[in-house]
Amino acid sequence: MKNTILTSLFIIAFQQLSAQTATRRDSLQGGLRPERTCFDVQRYDLNIKINPDEKTIVGYNDIAFKVVENTSKIQLDLFENMQIDSIVFNAKKLNFIREEIAVFITFPDELKKGSDQKLRFYYSGKPIIAKRAPWDGGFVFTQDSKGKPWIGVAVQGTGASLWYPVKDSQSDEPDNGASIKIAVPNGLMNVSNGRFLGSEDLKNGYTRWDWEVKNPINTYDITANIADYAHIHDNHKGLDLDYYVLRENEEKARKHFEEVKPMMDCFQSKFGAYPFTDDGYKLVETPYLGMEHQSAVAYGNHYLQGYLGNDLSSTGVGLLFDFITIHESGHEWFGNSITSKDIADMWIHESFTQYSEIVFIECQFGYEKAMQYANGLKDNVSNDRPIIGQYGVNKEGSGDMYPKGALMLNTIRHIVNDDAKWWKMLLKYSETYRKKIIDTQTVVDFFNAESGTDLTPVFNQYLRYTNIPELEFRKEKNDIEFRWKADEPGFAMPVDITIKGKKVRLQPTSEWKKLAEKVKSMDNIKVLKNNFFIKS
Repeated sequence: MKNTILTSLFIIAFQQLSAQTATRRDSLQGGLRPERTCFDVQRYDLNIKINPDEKTIVGYNDIAFKVVENTSKIQLDLFENMQIDSIVFNAKKLNFIREEIAVFITFPDELKKGSDQKLRFYYSGKPIIAKRAPWDGGFVFTQDSKGKPWIGVAVQGTGASLWYPVKDSQSDEPDNGASIKIAVPNGLMNVSNGRFLGSEDLKNGYTRWDWEVKNPINTYDITANIADYAHIHDNHKGLDLDYYVLRENEEKARKHFEEVKPMMDCFQSKFGAYPFTDDGYKLVETPYLGMEHQSAVAYGNHYLQGYLGNDLSSTGVGLLFDFITIHESGHEWFGNSITSKDIADMWIHESFTQYSEIVFIECQFGYEKAMQYANGLKDNVSNDRPIIGQYGVNKEGSGDMYPKGALMLNTIRHIVNDDAKWWKMLLKYSETYRKKIIDTQTVVDFFNAESGTDLTPVFNQYLRYTNIPELEFRKEKNDIEFRWKADEPGFAMPVDITIKGKKVRLQPTSEWKKLAEKVKSMDNIKVLKNNFFIKS
């Protein structure tokens, strides 16, 4: 019997619900108007102080950018509750106008196409505190068991501009990486993305911790993790593995995180080399469940197997691995390396990443266990609204992008019907779009070309409609006929059945077709629904 409470937990937890009526603020955050497209961010250099007692931030962000089109005005972003202290360019303060989240900055002279520019954005204030991170965006200010501050931040979907000034769009990552310098009270450590460069006692009760990111990075991935951390260092086949955990959990973490090594072996064999080797790989213990912060993956699963000790598939297979370690690390390939241009296409992150769980299970425990887990996810699909959201207004689609999207990919694997070809395709996809920003059409075109099959109707049915395709049969005189019932016009997709135990591949369309084999009873036909996410 299915654990309905767990199913509800999954749907709530991974469905970052948003109203379908777009506001002006949504358009300002999600749109690509000329004030955004006229420049390309090259680098962020964030230098701030976080005061745990006052729950405040003060500091600046140096933003380097290349001018793409002549302009005298650009848009940056900072949440309305945060104070802009000044914006400085060539030693002069710039004029700006705030509208909702957007900060429209005017330059005294036109910036010329192709030129490299830099400004310094000073700001301060109390960032929004999350009510239930990471499902809503914001900071978490809490304490460890010794009463010391323990602070984290998660802002996916909500926006990085919740806590620092930024071009808050997935369409533009800093090409030359970033530095994150965060001062925290003495006795605490800040862990951010990339490599640790060193710390400096500022002689004012604070120590600044400096981190450097060499790679392009999603702005929502840039992170701060503040605690009295213990540091565990390891290396696996040349890849640095670093774990920052609460001191009381150090020994537990050493044992528990051994799972990372077979995970890396699996993912690198199936998806290609770890994308951020020069930034290293980290797991950082956080006071919230988890988040895919690039090269500093947030971990808060309490060293339990499954999802907080539960199995999202209700099959038992989900308890064979730590969901947060595997899922959030899978995002290093899908979401952090391959990024969707608009969050309406977040399925590009989440569908492939939930599928990476299935891949890991197959690597470790075999195909049958992987399929058992995959099919166990079916009851987590709500079919409430399309997986693809609204473009240009910072709106994601249904939380079905996780289980339904993964089941779609598993279906495509069985459409391809050649595992060697499938794994080659998946590897090539990951390597072709490595560290690139793409959209749904790019994904569809790739898999169409590599499979040699028009999969467009398949992608459209699963991503753009709520229903899953239904394989219908009927008996007409002495014949059995079959067809697809689907929303996508002209829907067609191969599917496998067995007739008296013999496997047969059908090529149904939206029109009735006759079954070539003679079958006396419908009871002799079994649809292989474990391989295809369909109704029948």
